[in-house]
Amino acid sequence: MAEEISELMMAAIAAVIAATQADGDDPAQIARQPGSAWSQDHRRQMTGKASLMNARAGRSPWR
Repeated sequence: MAEEISELMMAAIAAVIAATQADGDDPAQIARQPGSAWSQDHRRQMTGKASLMNARAGRSPWR
């Protein structure tokens, strides 16, 4: 009986995952993306960090 329940649970989980991926982007994952450069820049400045332009320019030397 326990095997039947676990198989049903696995099937239900697989169905939910398939349904959410079939619709396109998962809304939970969209909120984890960094956003536009404008929002990243203002978020960095509000927390006291350097601007996004300075952070991007500081990663690699000029060639």
